[in-house]
Parts: sequence; structure tokens; C-alpha cells
Amino acid sequence: MRKFLLALALLSIPLSSGAFAQQQTRGTPDEQKACTRDVQRHCRAVIDQGDFTILACLQQNRTKISAACDQVLKTHGQ
Repeated sequence: MRKFLLALALLSIPLSSGAFAQQQTRGTPDEQKACTRDVQRHCRAVIDQGDFTILACLQQNRTKISAACDQVLKTHGQ
């Protein structure tokens, strides 16, 4: 579960290196809640492989994830 929360933290920060160094915040509780079920359902096999892997998994399963999680990804430029 902790790795999942770290993955969602990645969704809440821009991926440019300067902004990445300056902003290390987690996604909002609502954003985390929006993607929890999708990560458990579609990305369980890769949950121990790191945050970027989980993010890539969500992106690869874009057509299968919930509208709420899809919106979280879109909101954060994913």
C-alpha cells in the first residue's frame, strides 16, 4: 500500500527535474482514493516494481481504469 501511495505522489508533481526537486507532495486524498481500486485491480503484479512502473501500468490500462482515476492522470499531465 505504501508503494501505491508513492505512485500517486508522482501523479501530483510535474516530471521536470527542477520542479521535481522543489515539489515533493502527495496527491490529494481524493486523488489517491480515485485510483486505489484501479491499481489493485490492474497493476497488482507490478506494485513492487516502483512508482514509475505503477504509473506506466495505469497508462497502459487507460481504457480499463475508472473515469475518476483517468481524470487524475489527465489533471497531472499523464
